[in-house]
Amino acid sequence: MKKGYWIAAVLAAGFILLGVTAFQKTLTPYLSFDEARRARGTVQVMGSLDKQSDRYDTGRQELSFDILDGSGHRMPVVYRGIKPGNFKDAISVVAIGRYQKGRIDAERLLVKCPSKYQGAEVEKAYGASPKAVGRT
Repeated sequence: MKKGYWIAAVLAAGFILLGVTAFQKTLTPYLSFDEARRARGTVQVMGSLDKQSDRYDTGRQELSFDILDGSGHRMPVVYRGIKPGNFKDAISVVAIGRYQKGRIDAERLLVKCPSKYQGAEVEKAYGASPKAVGRT
């Protein structure tokens, strides 16, 4: 085979390897609160929003709030950036970031809001003011 074919094959293999490793880095599984506390690296945690806990500092562009799991355990979250416009309507939040200093330092937030057709049913299911079992 010609030298050019070998170079092209090596470059193609390199790009495929780079693509696969980049794709694997974007895969972040959902973790429970306990798993997130033990994990190293990026974690993805979902919970219902405790609407009484959110605070936004406009000067620092820092949003802090608590999410609750199905058992009522609490996980503090801090997100630095512009507060999502639909945050007040959220019923649950997915926080993607690192667990450190007793909280999730979120790099990204996925805010899940009820459909306009589900409003009353969703509020009833999640409750307007969730109660926590305890701070963990």
